[in-house]
Amino acid sequence: MTLEEIARSVIMIIMPIFIVAFVLYAIRAIRGPTIPDIVLAIDALSFDVAAFMIILAIYFSSPFLIPGAIVLAVWAYALDIFVAKYYEKKEIGE
Repeated sequence: MTLEEIARSVIMIIMPIFIVAFVLYAIRAIRGPTIPDIVLAIDALSFDVAAFMIILAIYFSSPFLIPGAIVLAVWAYALDIFVAKYYEKKEIGE
């Protein structure tokens, strides 16, 4: 077995786990009792989608998904900073 075949086999095993995680995060984002729960679910979903995009880039041997994953991860980080700043100062902006 080559390294590429091993990587493809591992990725095929990991994909259902990601799909289950996506569904659970979506349920938490919709039914979250508090705003921090919703933000945490969206944050985890964003980072998991970014990781999933990188896994798909490896699976398809295509580097085109990696910049999109990086942008998504930076956006999710910015969302965390924005929400944390809002909860600390109770004002929107900057």
